[in-house]
Amino acid sequence: MPSEPEPPPRYKRYRARPRLLGGRDDEPAALLDGALGGESAGRRVRRRRPRRPGDRLDARPWWRRLTVKRAVLALLGLIVAWIALSLVLFLVSSHFERTSPPANVASVLDPAGYPLTSANNILVLGSDRRQKNSKEPGAETTGPGRSDSIMLIRTGGGHAARLSIPRDTVVEIPGHGLQKINAAHEFGGPAESISVIKRWLGVPINHVVEVNFENFPALIDAMGGVTYTGGCIVSRLDGGFSRGGYTLRLSKGTHHLDGKAALALARTRENLCAPNETDLQREEHQQALFTDMKSQLLSPSSFFRLPLIAWNAPPAIISDMSGETLLGLFGALAISGTPPTHILKPTGQTTLPEGGEGLTVSEAARRNAVAQFMSG
Repeated sequence: MPSEPEPPPRYKRYRARPRLLGGRDDEPAALLDGALGGESAGRRVRRRRPRRPGDRLDARPWWRRLTVKRAVLALLGLIVAWIALSLVLFLVSSHFERTSPPANVASVLDPAGYPLTSANNILVLGSDRRQKNSKEPGAETTGPGRSDSIMLIRTGGGHAARLSIPRDTVVEIPGHGLQKINAAHEFGGPAESISVIKRWLGVPINHVVEVNFENFPALIDAMGGVTYTGGCIVSRLDGGFSRGGYTLRLSKGTHHLDGKAALALARTRENLCAPNETDLQREEHQQALFTDMKSQLLSPSSFFRLPLIAWNAPPAIISDMSGETLLGLFGALAISGTPPTHILKPTGQTTLPEGGEGLTVSEAARRNAVAQFMSG
């Protein structure tokens, strides 16, 4: 009896699974093809070459691998690196380029926490001392000079307040009697100014910042200049152009100032365009300048100049604060916004013992100004 024919061999079929980066995994089909001694299901199968050291996972050009997510991450990385570079430059410049005040300043300052998280009162001073080669008649070229501008800033821990003190305000200075308050800086430098203002206002002062006018123009230029809006100003610094100094001429309106012009505006004591201008108007000019400096620092255009600004900022100031503390101060000022600057307005006038007129502030006006400042 003839034997029954054997049934054909049965093969198990495999389905290729998708790969992570596209295509299909043909390894099972390739194994089947090898077992059959030919191609599987009449289809040509691509065999995968074993990965070798140095092979790239994805050989496509970078612009074909670029996605929105990767572009955003790359942009964030560049921003972080730019800011980190600026911080490093600021700290290095603070260590090597910043000028420290006289050693006796530390003994008259009050302790405080880190400016970014704790309330701090900062005394900001600008000296009217000119450079040694100044040709301006009557200019102070030796010693600390009188303080050309005096302002208290309260910042940190959610506080934000400014109080400007006119330099012609009359106060009692130990050992010198009744004097204009800016004379304290001439008698004993920033330490004497701190002591006199603390005693007169009854407020703690935690840090001091003096403007270094020799390096101030470089900072303004690093910022790309500043914009000033105000009335007509004509002043001759260091004797004006005719004597090798600088002449500032600003018509009423808005002007973009470079470093030298901004310095001239900050140092202007006599406005020839308005001879009857008082110390209060000069304070307003300075406050407008400093307010725009802060606005310029926070503008998008300054981000591209950030490393240059970071390097030039420390040399433009004289302060007891280290680089890390200054960073906390600038951070607190940026977070707190721009509060209005209140000027300690005088309530009368008086004649000084050696002659000359000064401004007086009543006890009630002083108390109200201090209460408003400390609650800010």
